[in-house]
Amino acid sequence: MINRVVLIGRLTKDPELRYTSNNIAVVSFTLAVNRNFTGQDGQNEVDFLPCVAWRKQAENIAKYVGKGSMVGVDGRIQTRNYEATDGTKRYITEIVCDNTRFLDTRNPTDPDTVETKQPFPDMNEQKEDPFASLQDIEIGDDDLPF
Repeated sequence: MINRVVLIGRLTKDPELRYTSNNIAVVSFTLAVNRNFTGQDGQNEVDFLPCVAWRKQAENIAKYVGKGSMVGVDGRIQTRNYEATDGTKRYITEIVCDNTRFLDTRNPTDPDTVETKQPFPDMNEQKEDPFASLQDIEIGDDDLPF
């Protein structure tokens, strides 16, 4: 059986860090992930997926990302249930994060703001040719090993 989820999205609000009675850190957050298609109105549709992470990863998420941060998540889908105060059985389906990648960073001078960094340089930007200073080399057929 395979239960694997890979997502990239933005946090809808700041993560909520808690500790269990055994002092184990657990963080909850909701990730907004765009769908690959648009709806009838021409707008991108979005899924809001509840995520949970544990231990040191939970503390790092709470410390380094906030509302609007772009995060990559690698994990699994898990369903759990509980009995509500009215006696009904409730089910929760969430993403349990095995690995997270922070794709934005917080501004060190203002921890409440998030800076988006481009993961790749602008491909249209003209760069200096690193081989421009090299001279042509003449290679004869006798110099080739094959």
